[in-house]
Amino acid sequence: MSDYDRLRQRMGRAVGQLFSQLPELARVWGQLFDAIEGAPVPLARLAKPLHQCRLAFITTGGVHLRSQPPFDMNDSRGDPSYRAIPANTPAEALTITHDYYDHSDAERDLNILFPLELGRELAARGAIGGLGTCYSFMGHIEPPHVTTLLQQTAPAVAVQLRQEQIDAVLLTPA
Repeated sequence: MSDYDRLRQRMGRAVGQLFSQLPELARVWGQLFDAIEGAPVPLARLAKPLHQCRLAFITTGGVHLRSQPPFDMNDSRGDPSYRAIPANTPAEALTITHDYYDHSDAERDLNILFPLELGRELAARGAIGGLGTCYSFMGHIEPPHVTTLLQQTAPAVAVQLRQEQIDAVLLTPA
């Protein structure tokens, strides 16, 4: 890795930590950095009652199974890949690889970022129809990886969600 890339990586991590401490600054910055300029947010009403819906979680918190490869923290532009996480995964089997936000609270209680235990509890009580495979991404993505994320990675996850007949997704940003 070149000195420039190392500096860029350190600066990106510092900015990520700053945004963790100053969420209003992150919101303003996010409005300036719009990956899909002018595109409406694609929301849809549920086609059936929530207690019949299969749900999945998607996070940008860099969560993954300890047995899976970590997200690439050496690429200062981020890692556009994803990790599939089975719904029955215990919290002890998960870890976080993401240097661009303060995840110390999530390390103490992963459910604040990736609420698998809550999802299983809701399914057991009949509040939702079931919990499917969940997915994790790294939230810090810059060009040219944004194109990979939008044209390859996200559509691949969408196909998997459809194949598993997931009715709704809860997005948990980091």
